[in-house]
Amino acid sequence: MAAKILVVDDDQSFRFLLLEALRKEGYDVTIASSGEEALSLYKPGCFDVVTLDIKMPGMDGFEVLTHIKKIDPEQLLVIITAYGAQKIAIEAVKKGAYDYFTKPFEIDELRVVVQRALECNRLHRENKELKNKLERQYDFNEIVGASGKMMEVFEVMKKISAADITVLIQGESGTGKELVSRAIHANSLRKNGPFVKINCAAIPEGVLESELFGHEKGAFTDALFKKIGRFEAANHGTIFLDEIGDMSLATQAKVLRVLQEREFERVGSTGSIKVDVRIVAATNKDLVRSVKEEQFREDLYYRINVVSVYLPPLRLRHEDIPLLFEHFMRRFNKEFNKSIKHISLEAMELLMKYSWPGNVRELENVLQRAIVLAEKDIITKKDLPFYLQCIDHETKVDTESIDFSKSLPNTVKDVVDNVEKQLILKALNKTNWNRTEAAQLLRISRKSLFNKMKRFNLIENEE
Repeated sequence: MAAKILVVDDDQSFRFLLLEALRKEGYDVTIASSGEEALSLYKPGCFDVVTLDIKMPGMDGFEVLTHIKKIDPEQLLVIITAYGAQKIAIEAVKKGAYDYFTKPFEIDELRVVVQRALECNRLHRENKELKNKLERQYDFNEIVGASGKMMEVFEVMKKISAADITVLIQGESGTGKELVSRAIHANSLRKNGPFVKINCAAIPEGVLESELFGHEKGAFTDALFKKIGRFEAANHGTIFLDEIGDMSLATQAKVLRVLQEREFERVGSTGSIKVDVRIVAATNKDLVRSVKEEQFREDLYYRINVVSVYLPPLRLRHEDIPLLFEHFMRRFNKEFNKSIKHISLEAMELLMKYSWPGNVRELENVLQRAIVLAEKDIITKKDLPFYLQCIDHETKVDTESIDFSKSLPNTVKDVVDNVEKQLILKALNKTNWNRTEAAQLLRISRKSLFNKMKRFNLIENEE
């Protein structure tokens, strides 16, 4: 759509010149011959740019500017002044005008000033939309759940977000700890500051200290440049220490100092750096046990556990699965240009029966796959991974239906096979169909497990 410009000037010939010049540039132009007419035409968001003459009979440009800025403080106005009246133009800029040009004007000057104003307007709009998107993405509504356990989580989050205190988020992998940390930041007094995250388990111990606190040039062999650490980058914002339970005791001591004294040193430096940062930590470990086993500092545990948020695993809130399906369906429909509208009752029953060892992250991956593979507007059983389709094969031994026409040894063999198949399926489901882990759980070799899976037709499209 063409940019919309309102031209306000009492000089008819000059209005015509501006009208023609701007229309040649492809803009949608509206004209007004007075300040009063301009205000009668003006509505917030209706015009991308307003060009405004300062000297007009009746209501002058300064009065119009003041009125428009009261209506919409973000409106971009370009002031028109007579040659040699730059002081007036500068005064107008101080009062909120974006820029100015002078009469008589050059077409190139007009083009540059208007294009610059429109580019500023575009960038401002995109930044506003991005900020709104981020705030929507990490508000509590994006953490999906209506179960009693999730209502308790939301209640705690509402109370602690605005309070500038340290938070410990606990829960299994895949429950959404990072999403909660971002939501806490987005609803805090620090929301306009940076949000910096670091996974303490993913970074080697020898590198973690440098990542957290930075280093000086020459601090160690590969330190070719000075590096700013995550704590320094998060100043006036929030730092998210994911998997803090995997941090070494030595690094824990340095994090404790930041919490206590709000300062640290870069590696290779003797000077202290002050920092104002909120810490949100997360772990899937039992830190109380880690403290007892002397794997985690007791003083740091009490420092980070000012308020604790526990995220329940998905297996304890199966009633949230239909809501999560709706949430992911909308997201992936948009992302992959699909039009999925439903899920079959049979497929939903399989989702509800499964134990979800990978929690919400595993459900998200399963639904992403299903939505991409679905041929119609409904997800069916065949669109789900093979291990989910096998859930219905788990049957208990029914002695009432035993076939006594067979010999006892053959009947026993059928019963044993049935039980063996059930145990293998349970082990596979518990380990998210990781054969190595399932074999370890069953205390058999991986090769033996593979052969049994072939015998019981539990392998799909094996390459």
